Order: sequence, then C-alpha cells, then structure tokens
Amino acid sequence: MRPLPNPWIAVPSVLMGLLAAGLGWVVTDVSCRQPDVNGVITPCNGWAALIAVVCFLAATIGVALLLVLVYRSLGEWRARQ
Repeated sequence: MRPLPNPWIAVPSVLMGLLAAGLGWVVTDVSCRQPDVNGVITPCNGWAALIAVVCFLAATIGVALLLVLVYRSLGEWRARQ
C-alpha cells in the first residue's frame, strides 16, 4: 500500500513562492521605472505582474519537488533501518 502524500509539503512551497513573487515584483518594478515626458515616473505594472507570476510558479514547483524528494529519501532511509 502506498502512503498518502504529506500535506505539509504545500505550506513551505507556497510561502517560498509568495516570497519569490514579491521579490520578482519589486525588482522588476524598480528596474523598469522610467520618467515620462512630463517628468512623472511610470511603473511597469504589467511586466512586474508577469514576472511575479513566473517567479511564484517556478519557486513553488521547485521547492515542492525538492521537499517531495527529501521526504521520499527519509522514508526510504527509515524503512531500511
């Protein structure tokens, strides 16, 4: 019988995804601000949102994959002892 997946893998994965999304948003928003013709600084909200979504997905999937492999490895190690 196969064990059920650990639901606690999702919590740190989503937290790291949110952190990566926030960092992606801030870095993109700060780096692409440019003064307008009137001297008003315009942010790039569209690009910042796109980069934030990509960063969220990449970090969430990456951390989840890493945690699944770690938990599987620990399970195999405990089974052999």
